[in-house]
Amino acid sequence: MRRFGQIIGVDPEQFETYKAYHAAVWPEILEKITACNIRNYSIFHKDNQLFAYFEYIGDDFAADMAKMAADPKTKEWWAIMEPMQKPVATRTLGDWWASMEEVFHLD
Repeated sequence: MRRFGQIIGVDPEQFETYKAYHAAVWPEILEKITACNIRNYSIFHKDNQLFAYFEYIGDDFAADMAKMAADPKTKEWWAIMEPMQKPVATRTLGDWWASMEEVFHLD
């Protein structure tokens, strides 16, 4: 299992809409996240920043993320979410959410 932390900005004028969508995530999106080996997924908010944490239990993260990105319902969901998000300037080229380095963990 690998742990991931990611950050992205959120448009403050759109945050309540973003939050409402996430209070009722479409079942197809939840199913695809699970099918792509993601578990224990949370998104937190502070000062117009979103922090995502999830655990990946698969053995080919790139392939699972490609499978997710190819899914029509996921594309539809992302098309709604992306205008509300503000990627950080220092993210890796090609990434939407910026990945974070884990510097400490305690089980």
